[in-house]
Amino acid sequence: MGLEEDALAYHRRAPPGKLAVTTTKATATQRDLSLAYSPGVAAPCRAIAEDTTAAYTYTGKGNLVGVVSDGSAVLGLGDIGPAAAKPVMEGKGVLFKRFADIDVFDIELDYSDPDQFCDAVAALEPTFGGINLEDIAAPACFEIERQLQERTDIPVFHDDQHGTAIISGAALLNAVEIVDKELPNLEVAVAGAGAGAIATAEFYVSLGVDRDNITMCDSGGIITTDRVVEEGLNEYKATFAQEGPSGGLAEAVAGVDVFVGLSVGGIVDSDMIASMNTNPIVFAMANPEPEIGYEKAKAARDETVVVATGRSDYPNQVNNVLGFPFIFRGALDVRAREINDAMKVAAAEALAALAHEPVPDRVADAYDRETLSFGPEYIIPKPLDRRVLFEVAPAVASAAVESGVARAEYVGDDDYRDQLRDRIS
Repeated sequence: MGLEEDALAYHRRAPPGKLAVTTTKATATQRDLSLAYSPGVAAPCRAIAEDTTAAYTYTGKGNLVGVVSDGSAVLGLGDIGPAAAKPVMEGKGVLFKRFADIDVFDIELDYSDPDQFCDAVAALEPTFGGINLEDIAAPACFEIERQLQERTDIPVFHDDQHGTAIISGAALLNAVEIVDKELPNLEVAVAGAGAGAIATAEFYVSLGVDRDNITMCDSGGIITTDRVVEEGLNEYKATFAQEGPSGGLAEAVAGVDVFVGLSVGGIVDSDMIASMNTNPIVFAMANPEPEIGYEKAKAARDETVVVATGRSDYPNQVNNVLGFPFIFRGALDVRAREINDAMKVAAAEALAALAHEPVPDRVADAYDRETLSFGPEYIIPKPLDRRVLFEVAPAVASAAVESGVARAEYVGDDDYRDQLRDRIS
């Protein structure tokens, strides 16, 4: 059987799907049931009615994330609708549980109007400790995230925007170290102007890249101020509009230090890489086919070329699973009101720092590698490295406290790591 047939068989095997609800308390006796439901359940209900924050004490709210989508931009499949998006949202729940022991309800909403979508999600705030928005098309996704962040008092995080931004940001921090360049001096070309591309460019600015040094291209070429006026480009693209000359991707890439691809496969050739500045950094992250293949990008120059893609069969995979489970873990455990820029930067810096550490043999073995060590072919940790949890979650939790958005006391990094080990074991 091929991959598609195997996947269909995997999903339909009884019970269908990938998630189920299980009990967390004893239910073997009449006494157990009277505590779980009537009449005993009235006691926590009354406690929460008096103080709604008691929901974190007496219910699973503090470890429950809603993965919410309208199915308008699914995995490169496009606008396939909410029902067809459900397998992906269930899969997201699997990753939350597998990597950070976070419970998930996946919610697929049949709304095309952003305001209606926001009304529905905001009304769910009493249920969840956080909301992960997923596979929502741009530009509506920007407005939906902004509105929900304003209307709710729990973390709301659009992973398609910020996940790639944070993971590739960690890769960028290490790549510039390897090629001995400085963030403020980098010239960056971005292929793509959707949710992920815009959020990634914005995050690079928060890391120290000069906004004026970022040239962004969409399907119409370089985004210029003239195009904003003539074509009425949306406000999110307009943020990166240049006053310089128009042109295509080849013109945008020539002479830059960094290429960031979040567009479509096969649009970059060897000549474009050859036209970049010395020791170029190439993040070709389109999936399943990158803008330029890993080996082709490396072979385009007779010098160090640091390459990352979204593929697991090459070094330096930019994989969002390195981020969202652990970011939410840290945010939930200090009851953060939001996931702010300080927490995102802390996550990227923690990932970048971990890549400098010796890699356990069990991690290298999982990827059929004899060794993994910091360098051009290892600039970000591997998803199956369990140390990611113990570095990223504490960094995020600590940043939440320091930035004033945490509502629960933080026990400190060492004690928190012990708690995480106990949870995962």
